[in-house]
Amino acid sequence: MRKRDRDRTEALRLAEGPQPSLRERAVALARKDGEVRTCDLTTAGIPRCYLSRMCEEGLLVKVGYGRYRAVAVDAAWP
Repeated sequence: MRKRDRDRTEALRLAEGPQPSLRERAVALARKDGEVRTCDLTTAGIPRCYLSRMCEEGLLVKVGYGRYRAVAVDAAWP
């Protein structure tokens, strides 16, 4: 790859800023919609294997079969 191509790619990457991670996207989608289904998350490009990990980490709560909700954030928690 040529130096000018590398520089152009780097400039484009920096101009867009950091992309949100898959976990951040999943939590944002769950907070926006209130409750999300597995197919909603897979349509958004988030693999299903992330869901169980996110539930273990306490980011999402499994409400029912294929349904997830974001954990409420407590403002008083440090």
